[in-house]
Amino acid sequence: QVQLVESGGGSVQAGGSLRLSCAVSGYPYSSYCMGWFRQAPGKTREWVATIGSDGSSRYADSVKGRFTISKDNAQNTLYLQMNSLKPEDTAMYYCAADRSLLGCKVVSPLPYFGYWGQGTQVTVSS
Repeated sequence: QVQLVESGGGSVQAGGSLRLSCAVSGYPYSSYCMGWFRQAPGKTREWVATIGSDGSSRYADSVKGRFTISKDNAQNTLYLQMNSLKPEDTAMYYCAADRSLLGCKVVSPLPYFGYWGQGTQVTVSS
């Protein structure tokens, strides 16, 4: 059974940093496309970043240059390093997995991710 468990969320002031982690179990994690998404109150879930089985990464324009996605295959853990945080980054953050690998190639990856964690809250105050 696939399990994704996020951690590392919290409250920070604008300009601060947080690192989110996602512990993965139940499937060959290293061969999947992995991603981070977020959902703010009253808004739809949006893509943040993805990382492919080959380690290649992509970012939404809103976080490019500030966020870094990475993974540790030995530890079965996905990370999201978030720097220079802004109040508009406030949201519930979810990690997700895509077995098809298409999520790491298309412009709108969200529909390809079939496995989701429960989320971790990030709140950025001004």
